[in-house]
Order: sequence, then structure tokens, then C-alpha cells
Amino acid sequence: MQELLQQKPEIAEKFGDLHPPFEAQAAVVEANRCLNCFDAPCTSACPTHIDVPKFIKRIASGNLHGAALGILDANVLGASCARVCPVDVLCEGACVMHGFNEQPIDIGRLQRYAMEGFRAQGGKLPRKSDENRSEKIACIGAGPASLAAAAELQQRGFQVTVFDKRLLPGGLNTYGIAEYKLHLADSLDEIELIKELGVEFRLGVEIFGETSLAELEAEFDMIFIGVGLGAMHRLSIPGESHPGVIDALQFIEDYKTGKTTPVEGNVVVVGAGNTAIDAANAAKRLGAMSVSILYRRTRDHISAFDFEYRQALQEGIHFLWLTELMAIHSSAAEITSVECVRMEIDSDGLFKPVDGSTFHLEGNMVIPAIGQSPMLELLAQCRDVQLEHGRVVVNRTTGQTTNPKYFAGGDCVNGGREVVDAVADGKRAGVAIARLLEAIYV
Repeated sequence: MQELLQQKPEIAEKFGDLHPPFEAQAAVVEANRCLNCFDAPCTSACPTHIDVPKFIKRIASGNLHGAALGILDANVLGASCARVCPVDVLCEGACVMHGFNEQPIDIGRLQRYAMEGFRAQGGKLPRKSDENRSEKIACIGAGPASLAAAAELQQRGFQVTVFDKRLLPGGLNTYGIAEYKLHLADSLDEIELIKELGVEFRLGVEIFGETSLAELEAEFDMIFIGVGLGAMHRLSIPGESHPGVIDALQFIEDYKTGKTTPVEGNVVVVGAGNTAIDAANAAKRLGAMSVSILYRRTRDHISAFDFEYRQALQEGIHFLWLTELMAIHSSAAEITSVECVRMEIDSDGLFKPVDGSTFHLEGNMVIPAIGQSPMLELLAQCRDVQLEHGRVVVNRTTGQTTNPKYFAGGDCVNGGREVVDAVADGKRAGVAIARLLEAIYV
């Protein structure tokens, strides 16, 4: 881990904060703009229901520690969510200031200010019970959902162990979120708060196969599944096996962990979701001469948030709408071009290729970002856990699966949403597991 962190200054030069942190005076001024609404639409818009007016009021009164504790009580990953949440469509999007034609309160940056102040002062996560219980819970996967479940249970006195096949915890927070949104080191630092509670992390350990799951069931009273999603979907076109084709999540992981060399030439990104834009922006910052995003539909159909799209335009990313990638061409060891076809919308509203519209676009590196597949092999091995369309079926109130011993949350349940949604799932399941075990083992 130290080796990875030592490489970060080289990346930091190219990946400064997208939204720089507040200075103390500016934070207090911004906090005092908040109207402290009694019905708090911002709180309702947050999947973890952070009491936004309360923590902002505490910032305004100089109680930074209290502000952070209020955030953490609802969202144990409040520091990372402050940076990566799509606040434009969540808390800030619901701010009443919009109704007065005023800028919404800068909730995300105020939350970051509180959390960074808390950490700088050596703040710790409080326990919610003085009792040390003997029941043991395993969390499979060390991403946001599992981290939230683990923290909630450990705070309540239970014994929690988190398993992950990777060497670093955090899941996509650590490996898959653009560096200018969340630094790898900051993701790991946030997880230290959870480690300090006493949560055990067994990293580099893959839980796979009926034998390992049976061993887990024998050792632990309850199991939480927070494995996220699996590999990126393949393009399934000629030339995709070339070494110059690297999926978006692998590309982001490589540059965050210092493996990526400077990017040269022309880069082609396939897809128009948030991950595609993250990869495109990174390629541009790492030295690509040009970066083009190919999307087979129109601007109105992209899954990326509007603010992500606008950020990409500012970074100099080119968008080619109604364009589908058909093949990747190479000469010797290098990709030389990509073959594309124009698309059109027919009378039924379906997208189809335009006859005779094939063209070639110069490109030296191709980054597919067309979504992830579910981890069906592992999930199918979880005894009596029902799947539907590749997702784990749960009681949405508790996170419990069709096997009473298993709970689940995050992307393996919702198909791929935001970090804050995974945290909400994990916390909800943690509370439910605690109540169930307390009822069984009085």
C-alpha cells in the first residue's frame, strides 16, 4: 500500500480536485446562507438522509466536530460521498434556493469541510453500544455497502470481518472513481476510521466456490454480500483483443495505482456513462492528443449526469453521437484506427445503422465503457439466495435475502447506482442484522 501512495504526487500534478475544499472563512459564510428549512428537502433527497440543516448550522456556529458526527451517524462514508455524490441531482438539486433564483447551498463542499476538519483533529467513530457481543458477521467485498454494514454492526458491539480479493479495501471508491473526484489515499484514510472500530479486514482473500462459502457459513452467524458488479461488458467486435484495448475501470485503476504510463496519440472511448467520461477526462489529462467518445444514440439518451457531460466538454472531449464502433484495426503492435458506422432512428424509434455510412476514425487506444456484468458465478453459489435478472433479491426494508442468513446491498442488488445508495443499503442491512441477532441471542 505504501508503494502505491508514494506514487501519487506524479498523478496529483495532473489530477487536482474538481471542487477545491473550502477555506475556514468561506465555509462559515456559505453555512450562514442556509435557511435551516424545517422540512429539509435536501435531507429527503439524500439516500442516507443526512440531517443537512443540522450539520450546516453546526459549521456556522464553529462546532466542526459536532457537524462531522452528525454526518457520520447517517453516512459513515461521508467524506467520500461529499466528493463523489451527484449533489446537483440530490441534496443541492433539492435546495429551496433554486426557488429564489439563487445558487443552491454548496452542501457537498461543506460536508467535505466538516469531514476533513474532523479527521485532522483526530476524530474517531463513536460506538453505539458498550456491549461486546460474541456474534460474528462476515462481509463479502470491501466496497461502500460492506463498509457501511461493517461499521454499523461493529459500533453496536458485534464482531465483523470483511473479505476482499483485492489487496486494498474500498472497492470502486479506491480503484474506480476518477482521481480528481476522490484520491486513492483519501479513500484509504476514510476506511481507517472503520478499522479503528475493530473491524477485521482479510484482504487478498477470494471467497469463491461452495466449499469456501460453507466454511464461511460455519464460522459466522450472518453474511452480508456486498460484491458489487463484475467485469465490463465486451465489445464483441473484430480487433478487441488487441493490448491497446483496455476497459474503463481497468484504465482508471491503473492510473490511480501508478501503473499507467503517459497516454499518447488519439484515444477512443466507447459509451457515454459517468465511467466513460471519467476515463475520457483521465486520458486527456494523462497526455492524449485527442479523446473522442463514441455513442450509438443521441445526447438525450446518455446515462451520464449533465454536469459530468459539461465537465467533459470543458476538458476538451469530443462527442460523436449516433456512431457505433464496428471494428478495431491495427498495424504491427499499434492500433491505427477504428471502423464506425452512422446510426439513425427509424419510424419505430429504434436505432439502426445507415447503409453505406461506414467510416474510419484515427485512434491509438480504445477504452470500452459499456457497463458491467453481474457476478453470477459467485452469487449463484450462495445457497438459497434468489437472483432475478442477475441481481440479488432482497427485502428492501432490511436487505435480507431469501436465505435468512444472508443479507445484501449495493450494486449486486441495485444493478449499479451511486456510492451513497450503496452506503444506505449497507447501513440498513447492518441495523436489520443487529436487531435480528439481538432478538435471537437475548
